[in-house]
Amino acid sequence: MEKENIAVGLDIGTTKIVAMIGKKNEYGKLEILGVGKSKSLGVARGVVNNITQTIQSIQQAIQEAENNSGYKIKDVVVGIAGQHIRSIQHTDYISRNNPEEVIGGNDIQLLIDQVNKLAMLPGEEIIHVLPQEFKIDGQSEIKEPIGMYGGRLESSFHVVVGQASSIRNVGRCIQSSGIELSGLTLEPLASADAVLSQEEKEAGVALIDIGGGTTDLAIFKDGIIRHTAVIPFGGNVITDDIKEGCSIIEKQAELLKVKFGSAWPGENRDNEIVSIPGLRGREPKEISLKNLSKIIHARVVEIVDQVFTEVKAYGHEDPRKKLIAGIVLTGGGAQLKHIKQLVEYITGMDTRIGYPNEHLAGNSDEEISSPLYATAVGLVMKSIENKTQSAIRLDAVEQPKAPTYRPTVVQTPVQEVYENVEEEIDHNAHEKQNSTVNRIQKNFFDRYVDKIKDFLDNAE
Repeated sequence: MEKENIAVGLDIGTTKIVAMIGKKNEYGKLEILGVGKSKSLGVARGVVNNITQTIQSIQQAIQEAENNSGYKIKDVVVGIAGQHIRSIQHTDYISRNNPEEVIGGNDIQLLIDQVNKLAMLPGEEIIHVLPQEFKIDGQSEIKEPIGMYGGRLESSFHVVVGQASSIRNVGRCIQSSGIELSGLTLEPLASADAVLSQEEKEAGVALIDIGGGTTDLAIFKDGIIRHTAVIPFGGNVITDDIKEGCSIIEKQAELLKVKFGSAWPGENRDNEIVSIPGLRGREPKEISLKNLSKIIHARVVEIVDQVFTEVKAYGHEDPRKKLIAGIVLTGGGAQLKHIKQLVEYITGMDTRIGYPNEHLAGNSDEEISSPLYATAVGLVMKSIENKTQSAIRLDAVEQPKAPTYRPTVVQTPVQEVYENVEEEIDHNAHEKQNSTVNRIQKNFFDRYVDKIKDFLDNAE
């Protein structure tokens, strides 16, 4: 019997940790087999700050997903976020020894390796090297250079940089939870996979993922990632403002925000009031919904302004960089009432709420189609690309003698990947426009994950 390609994504957020198990159905859509969710206790602004608590939260989410699905999780693709993430644009080139030979995957790998040697600030590491457009002997705007002739191969790169210690801490938490790390993905890229269509990426779009601790931005144009940024504010600061402004406890502030909150203060009349029970026999507290909206509005404006500054830094006013598809909002913060209208008002750009239902099977649970799960769905999609069996049926699991179950992840040899690329280009070149970028990206992550594993093994 052929092995199932079961994929697992793990979204380690500031407010929640989600483990999601899925597979592709016969129509090529994503069928979610099980979801586990736990409160995230050891993460602040996307960065692990308490290893023990984070491990417990991960184990809880994993356990719940396994119970819901009937599968045992072996390895996961995890999302990387946090205020330490930054991105830079870089252009590099190589001169080929023999221009009479066609360009192959090894030439592109040589170019990528060169970019990986860029000097970074102390404690920083390159975690993403994304080729954008290639130039061969001065001929520009080439998306697929494999199979072409040329002496000088040049490319512009989108390089994502992060703090090495933060990434290793995530690796340590996963490993200590008794599972393996099969891949790392920048969270805004995972969310983009889940909620954006290819047409939007071609036309130009800015994805804004409003999480609990951070707000992530990813800008696409001509089908290529152009800009990424992480703003160190999210829904939690709105809750904190409500807590301080209304003198109530955090739990009540969060409930107020979710049930009655609005980003547009004009919506509520002065006489709309909600009563909150007092603590330990104290008198109930009456809160005006108009005041509540004013508090929320002030903080949301600040978050949107910061994100819009990043969009302007990309240069969206340049006609060639125009974002025709506007803005797509996702993440838990996108569920705030009237946030779409407020973003349109501030930016002057068309805005929609992004639901991860484009790639989900028709019979999926309505809750999973919420913007809250966009990153988790995107991570499962990334895991499917790995073509590994990340989970096996519980009835097929042999009970291990050791308490911790740790299978090994089989990595594809670099040469084999590139032989496959060249083979495919020969047979159906017209279908492979973006294959180089996808394969290089996957290949790079395989090696990066290996590097983290080596570090963790040596640290033990």
